[in-house]
Amino acid sequence: MKKLLLIGGGGHCKSCIEVIESTKQFQIIGIIDQEAMLNTTVLGYPVIGTDDSILNFKNEADYFFISLGKITHSLRRKELFIFLEKNNLNIPTIISPSALVSNHAVIQSGTIIMHHAIINANVHIGKNCIINSKSLIEHDTTINSHSHISTGAIVNGNVIINENCFIGSNSTVNLGVTIHENSIIASQSLVTKSLTKAGNYRGIPVDKF
Repeated sequence: MKKLLLIGGGGHCKSCIEVIESTKQFQIIGIIDQEAMLNTTVLGYPVIGTDDSILNFKNEADYFFISLGKITHSLRRKELFIFLEKNNLNIPTIISPSALVSNHAVIQSGTIIMHHAIINANVHIGKNCIINSKSLIEHDTTINSHSHISTGAIVNGNVIINENCFIGSNSTVNLGVTIHENSIIASQSLVTKSLTKAGNYRGIPVDKF
């Protein structure tokens, strides 16, 4: 199995570990986190370094994967991904064996497709995305890089979600809608028309989107 270093040791890391173990493709050699977390473990895997020491593991790990969550740390996720690319480190795409992913879908590096997600035909998912458990991405939709589709969210056909967006749990994005970059859609929202500017759309009625 390929040796994998995880970057970020919080709650999302635990979910990533569960998916990674289920693939049986990688051996997790350790986790990068804050200095205060050194010499602790996450689900039995040791925290062996901080962000400043990532390059120290260049010859020890075959792959590097960002397991930092997306909401409060969204900018940091993007910064870390750019850092990995700049230093020519290998970044895998991770797909749960329980996910249903069309052979006609394109999924780029650094993205994780979690348990029971469905990715339909002609979907394009960019780099460093989180497609969380039980989410549905329908035909001809584009999810641009550094975005997170949360648990149970439904993104219907011909949707464009631009970079660095968060679609909350159990939300629905209707057919043909475009979401402006850097937008946050609260959980249980229904988006019926395109959003033309970035915003934190929390609890806004559907007819005022």
